[in-house]
Amino acid sequence: MNYTHDNEDIDEDKGERSVRGRINGKPNPIDVHVGGRLRLRRTLLGLSQQKVGDALGLTFQQVQKYERGANRIGASRLWDLSGVLDCPVSFFFEEMNSDAANAAKKAESPVNDIGDPMSRRETLDLVRAYYRITEEPVRRRIYELTKSLGAADSVMQKPEMDKSTETSDEAANPQM
Repeated sequence: MNYTHDNEDIDEDKGERSVRGRINGKPNPIDVHVGGRLRLRRTLLGLSQQKVGDALGLTFQQVQKYERGANRIGASRLWDLSGVLDCPVSFFFEEMNSDAANAAKKAESPVNDIGDPMSRRETLDLVRAYYRITEEPVRRRIYELTKSLGAADSVMQKPEMDKSTETSDEAANPQM
């Protein structure tokens, strides 16, 4: 028997819930995205889970569950989080790719954000260290160096070009 309640289709025989909650024990991809944005903002501000929890009257474990998408964040809690993290509520939904939204609609497993460089701790640490450099010219040179190294790495991964297409500079200096 199927029936609808609060936009949730429930199949009594299978005990499955719709895309708005958990499906077969897996968090909704939108909840995972919102939790990831919570983690991103918290770490950008240099706050621990404990500090965020204390500001909201929660344990750090509850904040941890929010960040993983294991527990859903209600509207009033999201409002409180936006105040503590000094960002608009819309921040938590920004950059949500269509895959996450479509997966939620189709009740697929949550989006794996491990491949997203913006969700990696290394990226956040790098950004923080970069902005701690007080001298603008030094910071700019590091930025340019990083860009050039990234470009060089992508060139190194391309298949070797035909020797007839080399420029005169490349032919004169093969170490470039």
